[in-house]
Amino acid sequence: MSDQLKEQGSIPVSKVQRAAKFISTGAKVGGNYVKHYAKKMVNPSMNRDELHQNNAADIYNSLSELKGSALKVAQMMSMDKNLLPRAYQDKFTMAQYSAPPLSYPLVVKTFQKYFQKTPEQLFDTFTRSAVNAASIGQVHQATQGGNTLAVKIQYPGIANSVTSDLRLVRPFALRLLNMNEKELDNYMGEVEERLIEETDYQLEVARSREISEACVHIPNIRFPKYYDELSSDRIITMDWIAGKHIKEWMDTKPSQALRNQVGQALWDFYHHQVHNLKQVHADPHPGNFIIQENGTLGIIDFGCVKVIPEDFYQGYFALIKRELVMNAVELDQIFYDLEFISDLDTEEEKLYFKTAFKELISLLGQPFHVDRFDFADDKYFEQIFLLGDRISNDKMFKSSRQARGSKHGLYINRTYFGLYNLLNQLQAEVDTTKPEWLK
Repeated sequence: MSDQLKEQGSIPVSKVQRAAKFISTGAKVGGNYVKHYAKKMVNPSMNRDELHQNNAADIYNSLSELKGSALKVAQMMSMDKNLLPRAYQDKFTMAQYSAPPLSYPLVVKTFQKYFQKTPEQLFDTFTRSAVNAASIGQVHQATQGGNTLAVKIQYPGIANSVTSDLRLVRPFALRLLNMNEKELDNYMGEVEERLIEETDYQLEVARSREISEACVHIPNIRFPKYYDELSSDRIITMDWIAGKHIKEWMDTKPSQALRNQVGQALWDFYHHQVHNLKQVHADPHPGNFIIQENGTLGIIDFGCVKVIPEDFYQGYFALIKRELVMNAVELDQIFYDLEFISDLDTEEEKLYFKTAFKELISLLGQPFHVDRFDFADDKYFEQIFLLGDRISNDKMFKSSRQARGSKHGLYINRTYFGLYNLLNQLQAEVDTTKPEWLK
């Protein structure tokens, strides 16, 4: 897919270069607002669709040149359909696996830095153009000794720019995410931790092996083998898993039985990680999965893994239980532990936030309340989006003086939103297995 996009011959690496790119993008966005209001004076009935399309294009084009954590945040936002106007969703979704790739000379430079060899000296064959390109790195196909391999190469300078990039992207995120500043600071702090880990390719390989070995018993799932002698701090070499991404696979019109098979593999994969391993592949976007012809699901990226603290796990899933059999004092303690409420709140605020979060968690927990759930039910997703929209636009929520919810909830919520969205794209019906204590 990426070979159809124009390749980049360079990437801004220094803080000054990257800051200048953000400033020029901010100027373009400001210009788009001026044009919008000028047109609106002539046509008062004009809506913001064109403004959103222009801003989305300008912001995405800049972020795709910068790559790294700024583009990763755009990718994350595109996964939550409740966060952004449609124009931003459509554009930012491209960051999942079709960002503009870097040119071949830059790829060669990376290999020479870490192996003192060119790709041609290491592999029998190596594609000069990237097969896929996303926010942190791009993938090339190679062969060696009869094996077909995927070689993931991290973009230059990405690991060193995470913190400064997130500071620069903050004004855009504040405008787009509809969060108060305290909420955004909490959000960005957790994102920074995960992104720093995501640029550590040695950690990714170690976690990939650990989780793959722990999940090898799950039916209809395949994991790649990793090759240490062809990997480094910024390069990962693994088996190539042939197949299609979900959208492409769905275009082949697979049977309902096959869609359910893939959906069940996804559910079982996440069930085992969350409830048994207490660490989870926390980046469930379509670019990280490959579906093979026989309906086997390939898991091809473990860059983002969230370790789930036991106390958070117990409190979070206690709220998802269908029957909340606990007294008001116990329930209040869970809300305190999960940081939904605090001693800084008035009694009115405590009541509001407890009610709002109970309603939201109860809705998200619906698949856990039945033995089998049909994720093709668009009405269910509409309920989630409407409730999220209502809460995020409520005056009480917007004027909150503190962040709401434990930082651990950010990636766990994101994991389940992402999983539900993937199952919805598959139009799958699955057995929603759960631990005995949660039934």
